[in-house]
Amino acid sequence: MKVAIYPGSFDPITSGHLNIIRRAAKIFDRLIVCVMVNAGKHPMFTQEERVDMIRRVTNDLPNVEVDSSEELLAEYARRKGSCVIVKGLRAGSDFENEFQMALINHKINPGLDTMFLTAEHQYMYLSSSTVKELGKYGVELSDFLPEEIIPDFKKRIANAFQGGNRNERTEY
Repeated sequence: MKVAIYPGSFDPITSGHLNIIRRAAKIFDRLIVCVMVNAGKHPMFTQEERVDMIRRVTNDLPNVEVDSSEELLAEYARRKGSCVIVKGLRAGSDFENEFQMALINHKINPGLDTMFLTAEHQYMYLSSSTVKELGKYGVELSDFLPEEIIPDFKKRIANAFQGGNRNERTEY
């Protein structure tokens, strides 16, 4: 059985992430979507909330499991019996960083390879950071987020700006 892991912060999961999940789920027997900790980011949603949102938007995919981890990805993959990491690429600029991480993961776990899936054209510009910024200004989100999580997102954005200035840079 080929097990792959699609890691990310998913804060929040976007339509682009979901596209990569659906495509990878067709390729592998089992796909684990793993919410990872990124020390360089200040998440808008808790790890548990992100896991819950991903479960809701993938509940129609029987071979997709959702998990979270704070350990090194290469070690997590070893523990889960995975030999492949799936990474989505939006632009050439994504490749350099992801390629470096793939080499590091392979060095730590020589049985681990990385498969890059390019974003479909309608998602090439989409990132969680962009969605957060658009959400601050009340932009219609149905092209950017799965419908199931839009209410969660709008509520969190509204709470972030209660009594605040919409033009202030908010760190999540």
